[in-house]
Amino acid sequence: MQPETYCYCRYEVAGPLLTLTLDRPEVLNSLHPDAHRELADAFDRYAADPALRVAIVTGAGERAFCVGTDLKALDATGDHTKPSTGFAGITHRFDLWKPLIAAVNGLCLGGGMEILTACDIAVASDHAQFGLSEPRVGLAALGGGLLQRLPRQIGMKDAMALVLTGKRISADEARRVGLINEVVPAAQLMARTRALADDILACAPLAIQASKQVMLMSLAQASLASTMHEDYPLAQRMLASDDAREGPKAFADKRPPNWTGH
Repeated sequence: MQPETYCYCRYEVAGPLLTLTLDRPEVLNSLHPDAHRELADAFDRYAADPALRVAIVTGAGERAFCVGTDLKALDATGDHTKPSTGFAGITHRFDLWKPLIAAVNGLCLGGGMEILTACDIAVASDHAQFGLSEPRVGLAALGGGLLQRLPRQIGMKDAMALVLTGKRISADEARRVGLINEVVPAAQLMARTRALADDILACAPLAIQASKQVMLMSLAQASLASTMHEDYPLAQRMLASDDAREGPKAFADKRPPNWTGH
């Protein structure tokens, strides 16, 4: 599968930045098995390409980021198939240490929330809405990790309120509970998200990846003390890298650093 053959997502590269757009606006960017497979392939490519350092994930159109599973397709085919890497090819991908930024351009419901919580940073347009609608159609948000991620990211009470009511919340409320980082006018969404990507790109690639690895791997440890003694492979690689020497040298020389990722 090649990016130019994708039918349900757009894979757009600009230097070290990937913009991955869910491209089914006619069904609010809901996903079916073929869309899941394309997205899994896209994330595989991002992970494997050393030239790509940051990815933005967004939805086509102005109405929706993603509203989850395409229920009409599911009713027609009965096909629940997803890749081993989970919903949208991302929710079960536990070894992607490159950053993911969600640009939430509208409705973010059900599986859209699964994608959102699998990203590291999130910016939303001011008209975006968020919710877990599964209980209202007789389902639960199982299998994508959201029920496990959400209380880790926003706290148990706010997570319970979202999960148990099925109600939608506004972008401002999502910001208040910590589900997203920023709210901006819709016209500024991609510019602000790219500015955040540029901030990340100004940092050393291995330092960013090591930091993400340490933060996420430490969540699996039972105590703070155990996290301090854990072996984090990317941290060791970073410390031995050329970039670890380049940063202090550039500072001493009063010049911008030249990061190589090595």
